[in-house]
Amino acid sequence: MNAHAHADEHFAGSNKLFISIWVWLVVLTLIEILLAYKPMSHVIMLTILLGLSIVKAVLIMAYFMHLKFERLSLILTLVPMLVVCIILLFVFFPDSYRSLGLRYQFKQPAPVAPPPVEE
Repeated sequence: MNAHAHADEHFAGSNKLFISIWVWLVVLTLIEILLAYKPMSHVIMLTILLGLSIVKAVLIMAYFMHLKFERLSLILTLVPMLVVCIILLFVFFPDSYRSLGLRYQFKQPAPVAPPPVEE
């Protein structure tokens, strides 16, 4: 009986809650898909898509990975790792932009075959 009480102590969600979170995830995904068909600046679209993806990741981590119901010590373990990952991304972004300039740039159009000779 003690193990059963202990299991109930860590989990604090219902099917109604998980279905509503799933519906929100589907709605956010549909918004992301619709944004792909709207004519707008790439910077604005990517910013919106990144924001929606972060919201979806937080919902998944909080409810489906049960981090919302975990102790503070577990969350304090994950947050520094998230900060380290973000810092590493900013370290590698300049390298990726530099490598874009290293690609071979075509200065003239490719040669075209002459038209066939009629006899």
